[in-house]
Amino acid sequence: MTAIACAALLSVLCTGTVLPTFAIKYTYETKYVDVPVDHFSFASNLTFPLRYLVNATHWRKHEGKPIFFYTGNEGDIEMFAQNTGFVWEIAPEFRALIVFAEHRYYGRSLPFGNKSYSEPKYLGFLTSEQALADYVLLISHLQRDQDHPSPVIAFGGSYGGMLAAYFRMKYPHVVAGAIAASAPIFQFSGLTPCEAFYRIVTSDYNSTSTECAASIRRSWTEINNITSSDAGKSWLSTTWKLCKPLKTSNDVKELKSWLSDVYTNLAMINYPYPTNFLAPVPANPISVMCTHLPNSSLTGKLLLKSIFKAITIYFNYTGSTRCLNIETEASTNLGDLGWDFQACTEMVMPMCSDGHNDMFEMQMWNFAKYSDTCYKKWKVRPDEKRALRMYGGKDISTATNIVFSNGLLDPWSSGGVLYNISSSTAAVIIPEGAHHLDLRESNPADPFSVRTARKFHRKFIRRWLHNHQLSEPTLGVGL
Repeated sequence: MTAIACAALLSVLCTGTVLPTFAIKYTYETKYVDVPVDHFSFASNLTFPLRYLVNATHWRKHEGKPIFFYTGNEGDIEMFAQNTGFVWEIAPEFRALIVFAEHRYYGRSLPFGNKSYSEPKYLGFLTSEQALADYVLLISHLQRDQDHPSPVIAFGGSYGGMLAAYFRMKYPHVVAGAIAASAPIFQFSGLTPCEAFYRIVTSDYNSTSTECAASIRRSWTEINNITSSDAGKSWLSTTWKLCKPLKTSNDVKELKSWLSDVYTNLAMINYPYPTNFLAPVPANPISVMCTHLPNSSLTGKLLLKSIFKAITIYFNYTGSTRCLNIETEASTNLGDLGWDFQACTEMVMPMCSDGHNDMFEMQMWNFAKYSDTCYKKWKVRPDEKRALRMYGGKDISTATNIVFSNGLLDPWSSGGVLYNISSSTAAVIIPEGAHHLDLRESNPADPFSVRTARKFHRKFIRRWLHNHQLSEPTLGVGL
């Protein structure tokens, strides 16, 4: 499974056609700033252009009004700009500058151009620490001609939420406060049980229909039985309209991995209104999907036909896809390559399933096997404890001015901060919320809990800005 599925930015059909999955709703200028390839060495002076998006419509620059700074995560920054409506909605109220900063090695911010992903000597500068240092220099650039630098409020969702929190932790003189939505900063070895993630996914389906979750659990055995013969592989390939027919056991393994991703992604985007984020889906997509799985007593081909009808809600809700393509295009625009490398180096997030307390096949966490897979793919070995050393693990008692928000429908809440750390670092729980729903634009279908969460965010932002004003001129980058 792709560790943080926000990387799935584009729909790729079996024809190879790439279609954007987001509509252009918010406007901005596209700019670039040169940043060092390596912030932590004086042995090289190489730089590259980092892309950022900016909208100054409401900014009162010389009045010291704030900068709302989105810490870009694993993908093209434009997709995140179009799916973070909360920032756009509150900017007029605060007279804020809106900035969406792209993460190095994603979108157009490639340090070595087409060679960036070619070998470890080029790719080794893809780390969260380097990205945060990029953001420090970008903020300095934005504040360069201000006598009293504008205070900065960081925003981010998912991995971007992790970065927003880390930004405030590591650079409190640069960032006055951070809204960290769906930020799984505890999803690391020794901090969170590896089975927690898939149990939350299963809970989402069980709460809709126990028959639905039971059908999915049973389907793995039926897939294995059917595909044990060439005739069965052919039947499933035809029935499920696969773009590439199943030929080998590895093909079957890839199909099951794709299915796991689909069930997980639907849990993440189980929003109360239609969206086009990871894929075009209806409102409450799990409920819609589960209408096709009302009877857990089905077996064999009847069950697998029902499973196919159910998953069309995710991969072909619009009816425009000619065949089911389970292969991921090797494109850095999708974000999958970069995140896979990060998951094989610093962002090691163990996950496992037992097939009894969840609806997935049994899959144990084996770090040695995981490490070998990473080395085979990238010629690097993961550092299982690096994130804990760099950012403190659960020892974040000194962190200030951070709001951690988590929706309880979101499987990533398994590694989220679900309790207050201090009076200034708080947890916001959104019972009916999926993946960073609170950062999305307002919608009439929003549950009360997410509307309340946004009011809470505003309250803390006002407090941070007020305290910043009282502390001037001590804050500011000053670089």
